[in-house]
Amino acid sequence: LQPQGSEEAKAFVHAFLKRSMPTVNDDTIQDMLTRKALVLQHYPKKKTKPKRKKTKGFTAKQRRELRLFEIEPEQQKYAIFLPLHELWKQYIRDLCHGLKPDAQPHMIQGKLLKADLHGAIVTVTKSKCPSYVGITGIILQEFKHIFKIITKEDKLKVVPKVNNVFSLEIDGFTSYIYGSKFLLRASERSAKKFKLKGTIDL
Repeated sequence: LQPQGSEEAKAFVHAFLKRSMPTVNDDTIQDMLTRKALVLQHYPKKKTKPKRKKTKGFTAKQRRELRLFEIEPEQQKYAIFLPLHELWKQYIRDLCHGLKPDAQPHMIQGKLLKADLHGAIVTVTKSKCPSYVGITGIILQEFKHIFKIITKEDKLKVVPKVNNVFSLEIDGFTSYIYGSKFLLRASERSAKKFKLKGTIDL
């Protein structure tokens, strides 16, 4: 290929523009060449970001088969979980800013309803099933429909939330939990709005 002279280059560009823009007259093309820079734009293809694959956790069936949430019999000792209860009390004191005597009860009640209850000592005070009344112990596990509680007799009790009322006491403040209104997982309660005035019916 032989390099083109300036006149030949002008003629080539003029012819290229005339062919590309047949509706534009020669004067307009000449004005574009003398007054403005000509930019030939190129639109590259947008790079699509690869979608991140969501890591799949275990299914409910797999968790049951692996026994992930089962507590071994040798670990079902009340004394083992007393330090957990002490940690829970400190957690609640920090959450409620010290549980001072002049604290408003409804404020503490609201925070307790959204708090993590693992480590709390609760008592079943009212139930449609009389055999549950009086069960007291530390909450080891909370699921959507049940509490797993270890008693002072080193017995692991599975207590349903529905049709049961639980009492919880810390630093002289007693709170009552109506299990039928509490059918949530621990991780879901922080975003839940509770009505503090409820019915006493089970």
